[in-house]
Amino acid sequence: MISAEEKPSGAVLAGASRRWVRLLPWALAFVLCCALLPTTIQVLSADYGLNAGAAGALAVPQAAPLLLAVVRPLRAWYVVFVADVAGALVLLTLDFPERLLWPFPPMQIVGYIGLCLALGLRESRRTLILVWLATAAANAGLMAVAPHGANGMTALLTILSGVTLLLTGALRERHEAQRGLAEQKTISEAERGRRTLLEERARIARELHDVVAHHMSVITVQADTAAYRLDRLTPETREEFTSIASAARESLGEMRRLLGVLRNEDAHGELVPQPGLARIGQLVEATVRAGVPAQFTPCDADVPEAVGLSAYRIVQEALANVVRHAPGAPTRVSVSVARDGTRLTVLVVNGPPPEPPAAPLESSGTGHGLVGMRERVRLAGGTLDTGPLSDGGFRVAAQLPLTEEDLT
Repeated sequence: MISAEEKPSGAVLAGASRRWVRLLPWALAFVLCCALLPTTIQVLSADYGLNAGAAGALAVPQAAPLLLAVVRPLRAWYVVFVADVAGALVLLTLDFPERLLWPFPPMQIVGYIGLCLALGLRESRRTLILVWLATAAANAGLMAVAPHGANGMTALLTILSGVTLLLTGALRERHEAQRGLAEQKTISEAERGRRTLLEERARIARELHDVVAHHMSVITVQADTAAYRLDRLTPETREEFTSIASAARESLGEMRRLLGVLRNEDAHGELVPQPGLARIGQLVEATVRAGVPAQFTPCDADVPEAVGLSAYRIVQEALANVVRHAPGAPTRVSVSVARDGTRLTVLVVNGPPPEPPAAPLESSGTGHGLVGMRERVRLAGGTLDTGPLSDGGFRVAAQLPLTEEDLT
């Protein structure tokens, strides 16, 4: 007999999104069972001449398993297949008219095709092939002992079952392939977003490393040269400066070892401080030269370098998005410090472009620039508000804390 691992419990089409589709197999199986069971008994007893008891004994295993086929189609096939073959052998003992179909009466053919529908929608390709080969072999064996000689109708079940298994199996495999592609697309999108987020975190960590490394290097140099630059230092003071320089060098080396994994093999640390508020004006000037009419409201406040670097990168990404997606749109950039001195506000607002671009300026972008902005602001302990405007423009507003209280 056929050996195949059955699928997990659950009805045929149980994964459908619509309720009526999930109930359809049960309704079809119930209708077939209720219609075929009494019809089989009637036809076997009245037309083929089988006594009522024997007709009922054959009809029940031929029709009732159709309800089981909704959840266990392969097990139902075992019962129906054996019952159909047994029924054909029982009919050989009867003297029925030649006009009647044999080895399988019409009721058995209808029930078997319904069973093949459930098999095709549930079982693997290998199982379907084995089911059809068993059906063809049984039909070929019965044809050899046909009571009225072989005719074209004796192969009817083999042909219909093969077509049904082929079509339903193809539909099932097509559905599974589409579902797999949809799942893979979802996984790919999530993985791409996660990878972009990790890349942005690595970039931020590298930039912070460069900022801190610059200042630690300055501390080391100042501590090492203090004995030569300052007069009349006591031995205790010289020893203190030496200890500071040693601690600074040790901290710098430890930080480089911990963050070294974030660098590519061909990446090199910056030898100058990272850009900050003072260089935002240069970004705006470059954007103007690229054809975007931009206005800039500068801020001369003294902010921590990490905050200034975050503000610079946010403006850089926002202006890059204007150039990519809204070329020629009037843009306003402003950087300001709150009156209480606790936070820095970065605002980039652009209007609609004069003419909608015929095609994107860049076709190879990742589309995750806003993800990088959000992650940078989140790591700084601030907030970011982005979104389209009613006139077709876009707004990027970031709040970056300047005090330790806001950071915590």
